Amino acid sequence: MPRTRASQDLEDALRHFGFVHVAGADEVGRGCLAGPVVAAAVVLDPARPVPGLADSKLLTPVARERLAPRIKTAAIAWAIREVSPADIDRLNIRQASLEAMRLAIRALVPLPGVVLVDGFPIPGFEIPQRGVVGGDRSCTAIAAASIIAKVYRDTLMVHLHAEDPRYGYDRHKGYGTPDHLAAIARHGYSPIHRRTFRPAGLFDTIEPAHRGTDD
Repeated sequence: MPRTRASQDLEDALRHFGFVHVAGADEVGRGCLAGPVVAAAVVLDPARPVPGLADSKLLTPVARERLAPRIKTAAIAWAIREVSPADIDRLNIRQASLEAMRLAIRALVPLPGVVLVDGFPIPGFEIPQRGVVGGDRSCTAIAAASIIAKVYRDTLMVHLHAEDPRYGYDRHKGYGTPDHLAAIARHGYSPIHRRTFRPAGLFDTIEPAHRGTDD
């Protein structure tokens, strides 16, 4: 279990200043080679706390899957949106991540009075917001968003694995693990791979003759 639990102190402070609905927003899948980037936004109900909220990366899969339905049931509002690999290639991964968060926040009913965003504010967004560096570890609303986004995306990648098991999406969820890179070297890119996202040194461990045809 994680050693760091998120707190609702920041949300409570904003409610004290008159913001009734305080949302948290986060995205997952930004560093992946395949699959969409997914964002979630959550407005938690202060009268219905969800124990155990923490950064989704610090939780086990079992803990995330246990918490996700509890968050959805207890929340005043929640929404999940995704941006496809094709749109990631068109926009670039940073812009696609921001767009996924915009879409998720705008889908909340009711709309929040203020949004707490993991990391940095969304440029040009019409709803008041505050960026919280490390927010998925420190803020309950952002932690809740990270959990439901992660569970949604992991489930989606398992379904995509069932459609095309060559790449092992059920294991690595699209991240650049050695077995994923080896599968790309054998089979090339699939329709759900991001063609433009190539972290430096990604293929350093693969012999050039065995790289995918799109590299």
